[in-house]
Amino acid sequence: MSESEAKEQDPATSTDLQQAAGKTQESQPSEDEGNPVKSTDEVGVRKAEPNPNKLKMTGRSQVYTSTKETLFLNNRTHPSTHGLSPVWIFGKNPALPVFNVQDHDQLVFLSAAANVGVLYNHTSNSQHILRGHSQSISCMCVSEDRRWIATGDNGSKGWVIIWDSYSGIPVQTFFDCFVGGLTALAFSSDTKHLATVSGEEVQCVHIWDWSKKAAKLLSWTELHPKYGLQDYISFKPNDSMQLLSSSKDHMVFYSMTKGSLRYFALNLKKLVGSVVFTQPFPLSPKRVPLAEVSLSRSVFHCTKSQVLMAIGGILVMMDVSEDLVERQNLPSSKIKKINHQQDPITALTMVDGCGVIGNVKGQIKFFDVNFKFLRWFVDLSLDPIVFISFSNECADEFVEDLSLEGKPFILRNFTVLTISSKVVHVNAQRDFSQTLLHEAGEPLYAVACHPSQPTVVMGNQLGILQMWDYNKKVPIGDKVFMTEKGIHCVTFDPKGLYLAVGFGSGVVIILNSHTLQSDPEEIFHYTTDSIHLITFSADSQYLAAADTGNAVTVFRLQRLEGSLSRWTYLGRYGSHYKPIKDLLFGVHLDSNQPRLLSLGMDRKLVEYDLKNSSVNELLILNSEQIEQSATPLCMTWYPPLTTEHFLLVASDQYKMKLFNSTTKMCRQTVLGPVFGSPVKKMVVLPKLDEPEVKSHHLAYITEDELGLQILPLDGNPHKSTAFIGHPTGAAALACSYDGCFVCTAGGSDCTVILWEINLKVLEATAALGGKDMEPFYNLLEGGADGRVYKEIENYFYYCQIIDQGHSSKRQPSTKIPLSQVPFLMRALGYFLSEKEINDMQNEIKFSKYAETRKYVNEIGIEDFVKLYINHRPVVASSSRELLQAFNVLGKTGSTGQPVLQRSDLMTLLKGQGEHMTEKEVSECLTTLLSLDEEEEEETEGAHCADSENLLECVIPDELSMKTLTQILGFPFLEEMSTRSSLPE
Repeated sequence: MSESEAKEQDPATSTDLQQAAGKTQESQPSEDEGNPVKSTDEVGVRKAEPNPNKLKMTGRSQVYTSTKETLFLNNRTHPSTHGLSPVWIFGKNPALPVFNVQDHDQLVFLSAAANVGVLYNHTSNSQHILRGHSQSISCMCVSEDRRWIATGDNGSKGWVIIWDSYSGIPVQTFFDCFVGGLTALAFSSDTKHLATVSGEEVQCVHIWDWSKKAAKLLSWTELHPKYGLQDYISFKPNDSMQLLSSSKDHMVFYSMTKGSLRYFALNLKKLVGSVVFTQPFPLSPKRVPLAEVSLSRSVFHCTKSQVLMAIGGILVMMDVSEDLVERQNLPSSKIKKINHQQDPITALTMVDGCGVIGNVKGQIKFFDVNFKFLRWFVDLSLDPIVFISFSNECADEFVEDLSLEGKPFILRNFTVLTISSKVVHVNAQRDFSQTLLHEAGEPLYAVACHPSQPTVVMGNQLGILQMWDYNKKVPIGDKVFMTEKGIHCVTFDPKGLYLAVGFGSGVVIILNSHTLQSDPEEIFHYTTDSIHLITFSADSQYLAAADTGNAVTVFRLQRLEGSLSRWTYLGRYGSHYKPIKDLLFGVHLDSNQPRLLSLGMDRKLVEYDLKNSSVNELLILNSEQIEQSATPLCMTWYPPLTTEHFLLVASDQYKMKLFNSTTKMCRQTVLGPVFGSPVKKMVVLPKLDEPEVKSHHLAYITEDELGLQILPLDGNPHKSTAFIGHPTGAAALACSYDGCFVCTAGGSDCTVILWEINLKVLEATAALGGKDMEPFYNLLEGGADGRVYKEIENYFYYCQIIDQGHSSKRQPSTKIPLSQVPFLMRALGYFLSEKEINDMQNEIKFSKYAETRKYVNEIGIEDFVKLYINHRPVVASSSRELLQAFNVLGKTGSTGQPVLQRSDLMTLLKGQGEHMTEKEVSECLTTLLSLDEEEEEETEGAHCADSENLLECVIPDELSMKTLTQILGFPFLEEMSTRSSLPE
């Protein structure tokens, strides 16, 4: 969601915030226009509450009128206003905690994934997604009453958004306030104050009063980098003036007085020594330092002026007085070490005056102020616990502790998070636990959708394959590969019978898509290079895989006796010398036989001869270079919108090109989506059976966004939209069989997002962008009335005069001949190569040939404007690119700076790339050096008739960067002269 979208949400007024906050903090019943809101009595017994849908319209904000049931009652009652909306999140951020939000009438917990917060209602199996951040969420917290949620991201100028958990509405947003992003957040006990810790090298701690309409900064301070990265902070209970934060080796105490925030830092290594407790965790071969996995390392005591900290199995208790910061000293007599248990403690918190710990054995233990155990849960069968979150709703009755007297005490339900990202809810009264979420917390690079069922499959780096029904939002199968790790790609065959899995070890395994079982003879290991692309042919007879060794491996379905069949190895070919970016099956138009194409960063489009290939001998049919300077990134078959069949290729220069599927001729170049980074994967959506939707559509991912594009392509930017989905990088894309959903895998963010598609919104957005030529004129500087368009008109008329001569008998025309297009482009500042000229002329010439069998030899001004917009570079050449070229072509001179020899320049101009003739070199030099007729005669008299002699007369033997830029007419940047090599 963009900043403007975030600001357009329905924030509550400051009065509403204060009233809503007060409403949740009070324990007495209250009324809103005669409708009682939910409240609790003195012992926490829940009281009846009406349906929030019956609340009268009083003009008050949704925040004030919302109750705990509001969010999920009305979660899907209104259609999405975006072309793409996330409807389900698979996975979570393993580095962030999970908070218990509700657990009586409905079981709700909060987690984070990528750049969104997720409120998951386990009771109704539904999610509400908190969208607002453009960067990954790096920290979050909840208020004690669980009404308010704060989320912070790790952007270069981080955002903090405060949400109402009852309505899901953002009520306060801090835009671009935190350099380096956020590392920690905390609410005060009364919820009025918010503490934030920035992530820059010199960290800043800020205290805010956020309940006002305009948040007020109360105090702040800077921390020295020697205290380490402070990634945890908390307020002292019932005291908003005292705080503590911690890093791996330092604890910092804060005191706020008279608007000043002072602190005292305590070195933990000096306090407890340098021992680092480690534990081998399940599913991880490494021994992980406990301090790196625990999400709650230190905590204020609920009732005493003490701070508790866990180091291994030891509890460290520190008596901290209010004047600690002023004294800047914590005497050793104020520090006590208690050997609490043998098992290392991995989680520590306080609730209702009791301390609670979780350890490496997955056990939860409660202790009193004297550190005597009151209760424990030792049979949960969990791996190491890293966070514990208690319900704010009190139990209906007291329980007895484990003392001889059996004293009663309050025991709340709680949610625990383990090192393996498993989320478990424990009903403390019934001593009953249930798993709410079981994710491996590992990167997810592979995702695929079934071709005829509402099924999505995803694979992670631990070798775990999961299958979900994305309509019902329930898992329907899984498989753990014991011998192979690192699933990098998966795909179904078009018939839905097979599921192919590619691994980082180079192994390819073909599974039965229903049972997820494989035949031992259908496990192939023909390379040690990682498999990163895998695809089936349309008839399910071939399977192709591309690896990081720049080779393609093909497998074939071999018919055996009877009705049996088995996959066998056909061959492998190192067909590219740079990484393979895409792999695609198609069909030959004349025979309907499968054809296989691969596309590489070497700009080669390679087609394989499947028909004549034999075992261990995969043959290549042809190889074409389809780009000159751009790097192709992905390809797909263009839908049958015309009688001609096309292959669609997207490049790193934000262009999309249509190539004839047979001749490989470039038939059209259009401006692609421009949303920060180029398109790197794309898929054509199945055509919907909706009368309102008449177009075909394309789904694509860029580096961090998912987008939709209306077809046919014409360069209109309003026909495309994109939303940030995975700020750390989108890895894979898959489309549902009915075209209603798209799935994206986030790779390192350990999540897969299910997006719902609303094509009506996309079509409406495109219509609002204007009709006919309006969207294209708006892409010119100044629009149709601007300078650029006036120049195009003038040059266009001038080309007509050149073509028809100065005679008064000129024929009126609105077009110019095709031969004048390159000159008109150069006059506008776009200098084309010969290949680009050829592609451009072919685009015009064959634009109507498939329909009329006639060539087009003229072009009108409107078509020329489209041609110019679609072909001109999106990003102008930079000084860095010029410097890079100079470093590649030149050598280090006597001054230590790169220089280019004059003779080398001539050799390159005449023999490399689109080489130039002697005459062309002379003409260019004459123009670039502004030689008039008199100077030309002088140079001819000095025997400088040919280009080489002309160079000797006007250009030195060695060309520096400055000299070359002067010849080319580029402005010389002084900082370029100081660079003898490329910047890192």
